[in-house]
Amino acid sequence: MKIVCIGRNYADHARELNNPVPSKPVFFMKPDTALLHPHNPFFLPEFSNDVHYETELVIKISKHGKHIAEKFAYKYYEEITVGIDFTARDLQNECKDKGLPWEIAKAFDQSAPVGDFIPIDQFKGREILFGLKINGEWRQNGNSKDMIFSFDRIISYVSQFITLRKGDYIFTGTPAGVGKTMPDDEFELFIENQKLLVFRAK
Repeated sequence: MKIVCIGRNYADHARELNNPVPSKPVFFMKPDTALLHPHNPFFLPEFSNDVHYETELVIKISKHGKHIAEKFAYKYYEEITVGIDFTARDLQNECKDKGLPWEIAKAFDQSAPVGDFIPIDQFKGREILFGLKINGEWRQNGNSKDMIFSFDRIISYVSQFITLRKGDYIFTGTPAGVGKTMPDDEFELFIENQKLLVFRAK
């Protein structure tokens, strides 16, 4: 399986990092080694002094597809959860300054904790609220209605370049409120009132 991540999909997050709001989806990849095994802590990497959390809705691809028309994209996912796109912000800024790819800052081991998946049908026709608590305090809150590009638009766009396969994950972007991760931070991730992921940073 592979992990596709959408960047700058919330205008408020693009603005907080002084990035332009994109006119089409921006995506990058993480390997499966970026997943955090259940019940394991997230170990802060030694190569960064500024690892940021980015809370995102994550959809799971349910069947193979390429060149998927947007009007049919809803047939390619059935489950959703919430996850963290951990980012070594100091390394990412160095890469940006030099015009280099971001993988060193985005694709490192354990950089993509993912919660338990739930059926997306329960949200059919309505917005999806999600959020992150750290040490019992709300740090990020998001709403799917604020996404620049919808789930269907993302799937259609990405599939023009990359074949999507059953079991692939798509991280759909983070709202504003990203911040630095500290040792012993306890993360709790929610979709509405459902707690789908808990882990601690070390």
